[in-house]
Parts: sequence; structure tokens; C-alpha cells
Amino acid sequence: MLGKPEIEAAARRLEGAERTRKQIRMISLDHPDMAMDDAYAIQNAWLDIKLASGRKVLGHKIGLTSKAMQYALNIDMPDSGFLLDDMFFPDASDIPTDRFIQTRIEAELAFVLKSRLSGPNCSVFDVLRATEYVTPALEILDTRILRVDPETKKTRTVFDTIADNAADAGIVLGGRAFKPDDTDMRWVGAVVFRNAQVEETGLAAGVLNHPAMGIAWLANRMAQYGKSLEAGQVVLAGSFIRPIEARKGDTFHADYGPWGTVSCHFA
Repeated sequence: MLGKPEIEAAARRLEGAERTRKQIRMISLDHPDMAMDDAYAIQNAWLDIKLASGRKVLGHKIGLTSKAMQYALNIDMPDSGFLLDDMFFPDASDIPTDRFIQTRIEAELAFVLKSRLSGPNCSVFDVLRATEYVTPALEILDTRILRVDPETKKTRTVFDTIADNAADAGIVLGGRAFKPDDTDMRWVGAVVFRNAQVEETGLAAGVLNHPAMGIAWLANRMAQYGKSLEAGQVVLAGSFIRPIEARKGDTFHADYGPWGTVSCHFA
């Protein structure tokens, strides 16, 4: 385990990278023996910095829910991060590109909770009962840590990604909100356009066979630390497309068919 000084120093480096929009060296290179608990400890220390500055937690995101991404990072479980009040953008927003470093977009479903959800032993059915509604969303990813180290040529590890708030930077909510038992969510699909060209398509079944599975996983993981998902929070269930690079001037439009659309423009 990393000590408190190392954890807090890494969190300050991440905060500085986000503030100056200059990526930092991989934390795993400086601490090659770091473990997953260390990565989440750094993420939590960074969250403490955010909360001390006046930010508020409005939800959580879940990542690495597809087998393809898990195989790519040699991990067999999802990861998670926090959603803060300044990360939310309405549908059809102009996203300020200069706020971020290296943005990408993913298509997901967002669960809005009506009641507290806690583990252990939280199931998909518990998630469905605790959900007020589900709506299409776009997640904005960013990376405050270099993807490839220029000196060693090593790539980021999953521990770097977790420390970096699971790469989360923003969320665009849109589409048509629906009750969790109105449809078989496994068959919710999206066609994602960048500048009127189809870039990706996918089905929500790609998220652990059912997007509510990731929510249950998160509730059970948080229970290990005496925490829960709270009523009113928004939880991004995980992407069912590959990340798409988002450049200044790009317009994204995700068509979820009968479940509506969600879009944004990187200004």
C-alpha cells in the first residue's frame, strides 16, 4: 500500500494536470508496486480536493464493462469514478474544448435513483426497484495522465486510469427518459454520428449483458467501504461503443431510436 504522503501527492498532481491542461507522467511508473486499492485511494484523495473547493458529488460512472476493454487492460472487473456538479451538460450543449485535454465520447445509459442502493448482495432486481428512470447519455472522457510514456514507451495501466477518476470528465443527458421495467434494456441500441458520419453502433447488452449489472457491482463494491449509492444520484452504467475521439469543432449525435437522441458540439 502507498503511504498517505504518496497518495496525496499523486492527487495533487492530477488536480494540477486538470487545471493546467498538461498531462502528467504515469503514476504507475513512479509506483510500480501500486495496487487497485492504492489507485482508488488516490482517486478519493483527488475527490477530497474537489469537495474542499466547493464541488458536490451528484453521481458515479462505471467503466470497463465490456469484455473487449477488460481484455485490452488485462482486468476482469469494471472500474468506477465520481460525477461532480460541474461535469453535467444539457442535451445539445456547446462543450468548451479548452476546458479539457484529450477528449473522447462514449454512448451509455444513465440511471437516476429514487432510493438508496447498498450492498452487499445487491442484485439487478434491487437496482431496477431503486431506479426512478433511465435515459440515454453521452460520457465525456479525458485523460490527465499520458497514455504512452515518451521515454519508456509503456502504456497506462488500469491503476493509472482508476486514479484518474476512471477517465471521467463530463456527462451529457438527453433522450427520452423511461422506466426501468418499460423495456428490455439489453436491446437498447445507439447509432453514434460524428459530423453526420456514423462512427459507432452498439447494444446495451455489451455492458455485462445488462446495464443494471454494473450498478449492482458498484453498490456491492462501495459496501466494502461502508458507502452506498444515494437517492437522486445519476449513475452512468458503462459504454456499449468504443471511445470516439472528440476534436474541436466536432458535433456528436447519438440516435437511440425509440429512446430518443442526445447530442453535443465541441466548441
